[in-house]
Amino acid sequence: MAIDGVSGRTSYLGSGIVNLRQQLESLTQQLTSGKVATTYAGQGFNRGLGVAFRSQLDGIEAYQNTATTITTRIEVANLSLQQLAKTQTNVKAAAVSATTNLDSGGQTPAQRSANLSLIDIVELLNVRAGDRFLFSGRATDTPPVAQVDELLNGVGAQAGLKQLIDERRQADLGSGTGRLTIATPTATSVSLSEETPATVFGLKLSAIGSTLTGATVTGPAGSPASVSIDLGAVNPNEGDKVKFTFALPDGTFENIELTASSATPLPANSFAIGATSAATAANLNAALTSSVTSLANGALVAASAVKSGDEFFNSTPPQRVTGPSFATATTQTAGTPADTVIWYQGEVGADPARGTAVGRVDQAITVQYGARANEQAFRSELQSIAVFAAVTTSPSNPNASNQLIALNQRIAQNLSDQPGTQSIEDVQADFAGARAAIEAVDQRQTQARTIAQSFLAEIEGINNDEVATKILALQTSLQASYQTTSTLFQLSLVNFL
Repeated sequence: MAIDGVSGRTSYLGSGIVNLRQQLESLTQQLTSGKVATTYAGQGFNRGLGVAFRSQLDGIEAYQNTATTITTRIEVANLSLQQLAKTQTNVKAAAVSATTNLDSGGQTPAQRSANLSLIDIVELLNVRAGDRFLFSGRATDTPPVAQVDELLNGVGAQAGLKQLIDERRQADLGSGTGRLTIATPTATSVSLSEETPATVFGLKLSAIGSTLTGATVTGPAGSPASVSIDLGAVNPNEGDKVKFTFALPDGTFENIELTASSATPLPANSFAIGATSAATAANLNAALTSSVTSLANGALVAASAVKSGDEFFNSTPPQRVTGPSFATATTQTAGTPADTVIWYQGEVGADPARGTAVGRVDQAITVQYGARANEQAFRSELQSIAVFAAVTTSPSNPNASNQLIALNQRIAQNLSDQPGTQSIEDVQADFAGARAAIEAVDQRQTQARTIAQSFLAEIEGINNDEVATKILALQTSLQASYQTTSTLFQLSLVNFL
C-alpha cells in the first residue's frame, strides 16, 4: 500500500508564497520609481503608445536645444548690430559738426575719433559665439575682417587703404587741374577739355549754362568731352553768369559759377569785364583756371578718397591705379592678395547671407540667421568710417579747409540710410523674424510636450495610493500564508492522533 507524504500536496503553498513575494517586490519597485514597469514589456498593451510619446518628447528636446543655441547666436549678433548702428550715428553726427582744425598728424578731432570707431567696428564684425564667427558666412572658423592696422597701412608688400587713396589722389589731380585742359582757342573764346586720351580719372564735364550777353556756348560734346564759350564782339553785362557742372569720381557733382563784374576789388567767383571782349575772355580764362584748380585740390581730393574707399571695399578684386607714374595714369588694374590687402576674409557667395546658417527648430520649420561682413549695410559703414580715418591733410595746404569740408559732407551723406539700400535695421529685422519664429515654435512645442507628458504619465506612471493599498493587502496575505504554512509543517502524526 502506497503512503502519501504531505510535501507533495503542500508544494503549492510554497509557490504561492513565492508568487506573493514577487508581486510585493514589483509593487514596492513601482512605489519607489513611480513607474508601472522598468521595461516596455511590463507596460502592457499601451506600450506602443508609450514608445511613440517618448520618441516625441526626445524630438522636442532636441529641437529646443537647437533653438537655444540659435537664440544665443542671434542675441550675440544683435548686440553687435546695436553697437554698429550706434557707432554709425555717432560718426555721422561728428562729421556733420566737424571743424577743420588739424592736429600735427594732419587730422581733425572727428577723424581721430573715427579711428577709434573703426577699431570697434572691426571687433564687432569679428565677434564670435562659442567657436563660431557670426559674420563670416559659412566660413565660421575664419574672422571676416582684417585688422585695422592692416586695413589702413597694409602689411609687407600688400598695400592698405591709405596707399590706394594716395595713388588715386595723384591720378585724379594730375598736374593740378583735375586732368582738365583750359585754353583760349581764339582771342574772344575760352575752352575747357577733358584729357586726351580719355581716362577714368579727374573731373568730367557734365553741363554748362550761360547768361552772358552775346556769348555762344557749345558742349559738352566730343570724346573726350569739351565745352567752349565765345564772347564774340560784345562784352557781357554786369552780373551775367556762366556756370560749369562737373562730375566727380564718387558720383557727386560740383559747380563753378563765375559772374561778370566791373567792381574793384573784384568779388569772389567773378571775372573782370575788360575794355574789349578779348580782354574779358582772358580774364574769364584766368578766373576759370583758378576756380578749377581750387575745385581739383579741394572737393576732388575728397571725392577721390571716397572713390578709393569704394574700390578697396566694394570691388572684387580691389581696383588700383596703374602706375607709377600715377599722375599720368590712364587705366586701372586689379589688386591681388600679393600686392593689396583683401579686407574681407570670410565666405563669399552670391546667395543671400541669411541662408549661410540654417537651423531646424521643428520637424517642418527651419530658421536662417547667417550674416556676412561684406553685406552692404556693414560694408558701407566700414568703408565710410575707414576713409574718414585714413585721410590726412597737411596743415600748410591752402586747400586743406576745402578738402575737409567736402570730405565731412560726403562721409555724413554716405553714413545716412539711403532709400533702396540695405541698412543695419534691415538686418536686425531679419534676425527679429528668426527669433519670432523660434518663439512661436517653442510655444507650440511646450504645449505638445505637456500633452505628451500627461499621456505618458498615464501609461508609465502609477497611482501611489492604489499601489500602497495593494502592498498592504499583499503583506497581510503573505503574513497569513506564512502562518498557515508554518502550522502545516509543524504537524506530526502524534499531534494529528
